[in-house]
Amino acid sequence: MRRALELADCAAAADEVPVGAVVVRDNQLLGEGWNRVIGARDPSAHAEIVALRAAAVRADNYRLPGAILYVTLEPCTMCAGALVHARIAQLVFAAREPRAGVVCSTDALLDRPGYNHRVAWHEGVLAAESSARLQAFFRARR
Repeated sequence: MRRALELADCAAAADEVPVGAVVVRDNQLLGEGWNRVIGARDPSAHAEIVALRAAAVRADNYRLPGAILYVTLEPCTMCAGALVHARIAQLVFAAREPRAGVVCSTDALLDRPGYNHRVAWHEGVLAAESSARLQAFFRARR
Protein backbone atom coordinates (compact mmCIF):
# COMPACT_ATOMS: atom_id res chain seq x y z
CA MET A 1 0.00 0.00 0.00
CA ARG A 2 2.92 2.33 0.57
CA ARG A 3 3.82 2.06 -3.11
CA ALA A 4 0.20 2.80 -4.02
CA LEU A 5 0.40 5.96 -1.89
CA GLU A 6 3.56 7.01 -3.75
CA LEU A 7 1.67 6.51 -7.01
CA ALA A 8 -1.21 8.60 -5.65
CA ASP A 9 1.34 11.38 -5.19
CA CYS A 10 2.27 10.99 -8.90
CA ALA A 11 -1.38 11.48 -9.77
CA ALA A 12 -1.63 14.61 -7.62
CA ALA A 13 1.54 16.01 -9.23
CA ALA A 14 -0.19 15.59 -12.60
CA ASP A 15 -3.28 17.38 -11.23
CA GLU A 16 -5.27 14.13 -11.17
CA VAL A 17 -7.25 12.85 -8.20
CA PRO A 18 -4.58 11.20 -6.00
CA VAL A 19 -5.35 7.50 -6.29
CA GLY A 20 -2.69 4.85 -6.81
CA ALA A 21 -2.87 1.09 -7.28
CA VAL A 22 -0.54 -1.90 -7.51
CA VAL A 23 -1.11 -5.52 -8.50
CA VAL A 24 1.01 -8.11 -6.71
CA ARG A 25 1.20 -11.88 -7.12
CA ASP A 26 3.57 -14.20 -5.28
CA ASN A 27 5.28 -11.15 -3.74
CA GLN A 28 6.10 -9.85 -7.22
CA LEU A 29 4.88 -6.51 -8.55
CA LEU A 30 2.95 -7.19 -11.75
CA GLY A 31 1.53 -3.75 -12.47
CA GLU A 32 1.04 -0.30 -11.06
CA GLY A 33 -0.87 2.82 -11.96
CA TRP A 34 -2.35 6.08 -10.86
CA ASN A 35 -5.34 8.07 -12.00
CA ARG A 36 -4.79 9.39 -15.52
CA VAL A 37 -8.29 10.21 -16.74
CA ILE A 38 -7.54 13.87 -17.47
CA GLY A 39 -4.08 13.49 -18.98
CA ALA A 40 -4.99 10.43 -21.02
CA ARG A 41 -8.40 11.85 -21.96
CA ASP A 42 -9.73 8.44 -21.02
CA PRO A 43 -12.64 8.01 -18.60
CA SER A 44 -11.53 4.45 -17.91
CA ALA A 45 -7.98 5.40 -16.86
CA HIS A 46 -8.60 4.95 -13.14
CA ALA A 47 -5.61 3.79 -11.10
CA GLU A 48 -6.99 0.26 -10.79
CA ILE A 49 -7.57 -0.10 -14.54
CA VAL A 50 -4.11 1.25 -15.38
CA ALA A 51 -2.54 -1.20 -12.91
CA LEU A 52 -4.62 -4.13 -14.19
CA ARG A 53 -3.65 -3.35 -17.79
CA ALA A 54 0.05 -3.27 -16.90
CA ALA A 55 -0.25 -6.49 -14.90
CA ALA A 56 -2.06 -8.26 -17.73
CA VAL A 57 0.69 -7.30 -20.18
CA ARG A 58 3.40 -8.48 -17.81
CA ALA A 59 1.57 -11.75 -17.07
CA ASP A 60 0.68 -12.14 -20.75
CA ASN A 61 -2.87 -12.91 -19.69
CA TYR A 62 -5.94 -10.79 -18.98
CA ARG A 63 -6.75 -13.09 -16.07
CA LEU A 64 -4.68 -12.63 -12.95
CA PRO A 65 -5.62 -15.48 -10.58
CA GLY A 66 -3.93 -15.32 -7.20
CA ALA A 67 -3.18 -11.61 -7.54
CA ILE A 68 -3.89 -8.92 -4.97
CA LEU A 69 -4.78 -5.38 -5.96
CA TYR A 70 -3.86 -2.67 -3.45
CA VAL A 71 -5.52 0.70 -4.03
CA THR A 72 -5.70 3.88 -2.01
CA LEU A 73 -9.44 4.42 -2.49
CA GLU A 74 -12.47 2.14 -2.56
CA PRO A 75 -13.20 1.14 -6.18
CA CYS A 76 -16.08 2.38 -8.29
CA THR A 77 -18.48 0.19 -10.29
CA MET A 78 -16.23 0.03 -13.35
CA CYS A 79 -13.16 -0.94 -11.37
CA ALA A 80 -15.00 -3.51 -9.25
CA GLY A 81 -16.23 -5.15 -12.44
CA ALA A 82 -12.71 -5.20 -13.85
CA LEU A 83 -11.47 -6.96 -10.71
CA VAL A 84 -14.03 -9.70 -11.24
CA HIS A 85 -13.21 -10.08 -14.94
CA ALA A 86 -9.46 -10.18 -14.20
CA ARG A 87 -10.05 -12.87 -11.55
CA ILE A 88 -8.23 -10.86 -8.90
CA ALA A 89 -8.11 -12.96 -5.73
CA GLN A 90 -8.11 -10.12 -3.23
CA LEU A 91 -8.69 -6.38 -3.06
CA VAL A 92 -7.10 -4.29 -0.32
CA PHE A 93 -8.11 -0.64 -0.22
CA ALA A 94 -7.18 2.20 2.09
CA ALA A 95 -10.01 4.72 2.33
CA ARG A 96 -13.72 4.46 1.71
CA GLU A 97 -15.29 6.47 -1.10
CA PRO A 98 -18.66 7.59 0.28
CA ARG A 99 -20.08 8.80 -3.05
CA ALA A 100 -18.95 6.24 -5.61
CA GLY A 101 -17.38 3.34 -3.70
CA VAL A 102 -19.25 0.13 -4.41
CA VAL A 103 -17.43 -2.38 -2.24
CA CYS A 104 -19.05 -1.26 1.01
CA SER A 105 -19.94 2.46 0.92
CA THR A 106 -22.85 2.70 -1.52
CA ASP A 107 -23.20 -0.98 -2.46
CA ALA A 108 -21.66 -4.40 -1.89
CA LEU A 109 -20.98 -5.37 -5.49
CA LEU A 110 -18.16 -7.78 -4.73
CA ASP A 111 -20.36 -9.67 -2.28
CA ARG A 112 -23.21 -10.29 -4.70
CA PRO A 113 -23.83 -13.99 -5.32
CA GLY A 114 -24.43 -13.79 -9.08
CA TYR A 115 -20.84 -13.27 -10.21
CA ASN A 116 -18.81 -16.16 -11.55
CA HIS A 117 -15.79 -15.09 -9.48
CA ARG A 118 -15.47 -13.87 -5.90
CA VAL A 119 -13.00 -11.17 -4.94
CA ALA A 120 -12.14 -11.19 -1.25
CA TRP A 121 -11.65 -7.69 0.14
CA HIS A 122 -10.20 -5.86 3.10
CA GLU A 123 -10.32 -2.16 3.91
CA GLY A 124 -8.52 0.37 6.05
CA VAL A 125 -4.83 -0.25 5.35
CA LEU A 126 -3.15 3.18 5.62
CA ALA A 127 -6.59 4.80 5.38
CA ALA A 128 -5.57 7.95 7.27
CA GLU A 129 -2.65 8.58 4.91
CA SER A 130 -4.83 8.10 1.85
CA SER A 131 -7.63 10.29 3.21
CA ALA A 132 -5.16 13.06 4.06
CA ARG A 133 -3.88 13.11 0.47
CA LEU A 134 -7.39 13.26 -0.95
CA GLN A 135 -8.50 15.99 1.45
CA ALA A 136 -5.42 18.11 0.74
CA PHE A 137 -5.91 17.71 -3.02
CA PHE A 138 -9.53 18.81 -2.98
CA ARG A 139 -8.89 21.58 -0.43
CA ALA A 140 -6.28 23.05 -2.78
CA ARG A 141 -8.71 22.95 -5.71
CA ARG A 142 -11.42 24.94 -3.89
